[in-house]
Amino acid sequence: MTPYASVIIPAYNAAETLPACLCALHNQTVSAESYDIIVVDDGSTDDTHTIAQRMGARVVRLPVNQGWSVARNAGAAVSSAEILLFTDADCEPFPDWIAHMTAPFQRDPEVVGVKGAYRSRQTNLIARFTQLELEDKYDEMRRQQQIAFIDTYSAAYRRDLFNAHGGFDRRLSHDPVEDQDFSFKLAAQGYKLLFVPDALVYHHHLTSFRGYYRRKFGIGRSKVTILHRYPERIHSDSRTPLSLKIQFGLALLLTPILPLALFWRPARLFVIALLGIFEVSTYPFLIKSIGRDFPATVIAPPLLLLRAFALAHGYITGYLVDKRTHENRSTYDTTPQTQPDFLQQDLTP
Repeated sequence: MTPYASVIIPAYNAAETLPACLCALHNQTVSAESYDIIVVDDGSTDDTHTIAQRMGARVVRLPVNQGWSVARNAGAAVSSAEILLFTDADCEPFPDWIAHMTAPFQRDPEVVGVKGAYRSRQTNLIARFTQLELEDKYDEMRRQQQIAFIDTYSAAYRRDLFNAHGGFDRRLSHDPVEDQDFSFKLAAQGYKLLFVPDALVYHHHLTSFRGYYRRKFGIGRSKVTILHRYPERIHSDSRTPLSLKIQFGLALLLTPILPLALFWRPARLFVIALLGIFEVSTYPFLIKSIGRDFPATVIAPPLLLLRAFALAHGYITGYLVDKRTHENRSTYDTTPQTQPDFLQQDLTP
């Protein structure tokens, strides 16, 4: 019997988190016959493959680490299900996750993509701030009938359409925007993408200032490629609040002015004015966050500033250092999905 849905999990050295992910997927409210689980071992050097096999997943092995796009596409290439579900090895889907993710496809034949949401059980304040960030973005998406941005930690697509549009761009396989790129591509062609806030997965957010900065820097750096391809998304991407766009712009302005402020008084005054505007722009986020998580809200102001500068510095780096690379990626890869010759499959759990 062909399953209705395949859950595809790219996994690289995921032995620590994968068991909880697979356990959660084996305890779904839908029937076990309606879905299968495909773990793509992306060149791991730990026990990822053995764990996935022992816990009943279908395993696809890549001989060396290929990155997110290649791994997810490899899983899609061996699926025969109607619906492709994507999550990550460090996520734990809620018991009704598959039911909520697949319901829109069953109700409306025009729906081609669905996005779920993160939850966190972490006590670390940086992780809790990250969850507040996400809740702010979810608030933005709840106000829209259709969305343009589907993150792969909780994503679903019709398989035929996914393959016909080439899947995730292999050239972005090591960039954190391959999912953003694919959903923007579909949205630009008028396809119907939905946000389903009840389709939840638990996630382990980053817990250090350094890790948080590096993550945002990487997103900012890769954003150059996205804006080369979809310049209209400067104004709207369906999930970025206006306040974040303002803060990003202020950080771009502040970056070249801050060194001047060390010895030139007019520059210092300008910096103070921009920081004042930045502070005002944080109020909507802080007001909403107080009722959700007061302790995390207390550390939010410096983290909002850190986020803005990390994104801005990543973007500047991407533009100046990687400009030619991003221009070469200005169009997306439209090669239909086929099963690569180098895949090694364990067809039975």
